[in-house]
Amino acid sequence: MRDLPHHRPVLAGMAYHGISGSGVRLEALPEGHLLHVLGAIEPTALTAELVKAGLAKSSIRKAGFRQWFVAGDEPFAPASLTALAAALAGKAFVMDQSHGRVRIGVSGRSSRALLSRGTAIDLDPSVFPEGHSAMTMVGHLSVQIVRTGDDSFELTVLRSFAESLWDDLAHMAASAEKDGASSS
Repeated sequence: MRDLPHHRPVLAGMAYHGISGSGVRLEALPEGHLLHVLGAIEPTALTAELVKAGLAKSSIRKAGFRQWFVAGDEPFAPASLTALAAALAGKAFVMDQSHGRVRIGVSGRSSRALLSRGTAIDLDPSVFPEGHSAMTMVGHLSVQIVRTGDDSFELTVLRSFAESLWDDLAHMAASAEKDGASSS
């Protein structure tokens, strides 16, 4: 009998706690759930429907005109997706992207400086406050950036590019540390 494929988190075992003094931490976030919602529904109404579908701990991130990503750390039952799709019928469509996208946490006192090395988005808290999200490029990769705290961000990338983004972020952190040491 042939073995069935087993799910392996794409960044399994990856941990980057920064280079001494770099002030950056990279974290492979749980591959819980990521839904793409498209349609004429406001975030408050979407939140109410998420609660009814058992996804109350999820966060909503704007992904474009009438588009949102709904992200959470816990996997969800197919019944939750079915219930949410039924509740949104006529207002919005929902697609499960959990299998196709990966989330990476970037935090620490130098997280904003690190991300500024790879993207053109102004990440100053007065322009890009907590909860704000944007689709952008980090280097050559399409990424959604969400500010999750004062010095913390979450990046969502297509699964097949996750290791490349991870390597780029680690390289940028090492380069920033090297630049900081040489300017001293």
